[in-house]
Amino acid sequence: MTPAWLLPEYVEDILPHYARAGELLRRNLLDLFDAHGYELVAPPLVEYLESLLTGAARDLDLKTFKVVDGLSGRMLGVRADMTPQVARIDAHLINHQGPTRLCYAGPVLRTRPAGLGSREPFQVGAELFGHAGIEADLEIQGLLLAALKAAGVPGPRLSLGHAGVFRALADGAGLPPEQATALFTALRDKDVPEVEALTASLGAPWQAAFRALPNLYGGPQALERARSALPDLPAIRQALDDLARLLAAGEGADLAVDLADLRGDGYHNGVMFAAYAGGQSRAVALGGRYDGAGAVFGRARAATGFSLDLRQILDCLPEPAAGSGILAPLADEAGLIAKIAQLRAAGERVVAVLPGHDAHVAELGCERELVKQGTDWVVRSR
Repeated sequence: MTPAWLLPEYVEDILPHYARAGELLRRNLLDLFDAHGYELVAPPLVEYLESLLTGAARDLDLKTFKVVDGLSGRMLGVRADMTPQVARIDAHLINHQGPTRLCYAGPVLRTRPAGLGSREPFQVGAELFGHAGIEADLEIQGLLLAALKAAGVPGPRLSLGHAGVFRALADGAGLPPEQATALFTALRDKDVPEVEALTASLGAPWQAAFRALPNLYGGPQALERARSALPDLPAIRQALDDLARLLAAGEGADLAVDLADLRGDGYHNGVMFAAYAGGQSRAVALGGRYDGAGAVFGRARAATGFSLDLRQILDCLPEPAAGSGILAPLADEAGLIAKIAQLRAAGERVVAVLPGHDAHVAELGCERELVKQGTDWVVRSR
């Protein structure tokens, strides 16, 4: 029999020090987004399945837990990604005509993990709707870099891709959907032998272009190589021009182009962002442009944004320190009660020792204590 305390695979508890560090990080990031004009929204944990998986979001199907609603009998989905939900809110509920900036924070649940990560990522993200120009992508890139800095991500690096390059090549080569999907996956996984096998039947220019993508990475020189190696199509020219502007705007940060870095949940159709921490191969943040968001809800909107995985960021940071605190006797007199209230109002963590538990005070994590000196209560080191 499975022990009652055992959790499902790739699902875990977050213990006090990490939970506290994660909450502080969540607040800092939301404060950063608010300072840039991004308004907080809180989508529901579950929705009708067709709402979660409509349009571009259908690529999330295999990642989504499905349950039957006991009230309506309809199928519900537990959100696997909050971005489609925020697109629905922008299109159907807020209904601004100009640009709308929204942010969010909350857990999502997935049927399978990404690599060895959790099946319950905690997403913190920002989305900008209503502007199709490169200016929106530049704003999102700057906000993502600021978020990585605010989170203290060690050795942050940002990989820039563009879904438009792959789409232009797939359309030009006339790839059927199944082959295009398989090739997209092979490029994303950097599976060069599979890319070669999937392109073996293509004409020379298209075969050469697809096979060149895994090697087109680096700085501005990579874009120059791409202009020579890829067909001179308008969509590809525009994509490379956009990437050049993003690279130039990120001067001083660790940025690089990778035209085979096609990470995400399949709904992006423009610039793509993947952020990494030093020494890690799995992205701590993903994002990009997904124009047409909200079309299935009655209003197509230009859109770009990103989301960070708070749990994964915590994994790449140093182990959180124990929270500081002040140990206090059980409040049983007016002066002590007033002093504890004053300290807590000032932001201090004050923990009372319950009767009979003096031997266990070390477990409370307090490096100071509240003691009486004369008629006054004062704080001193323990």
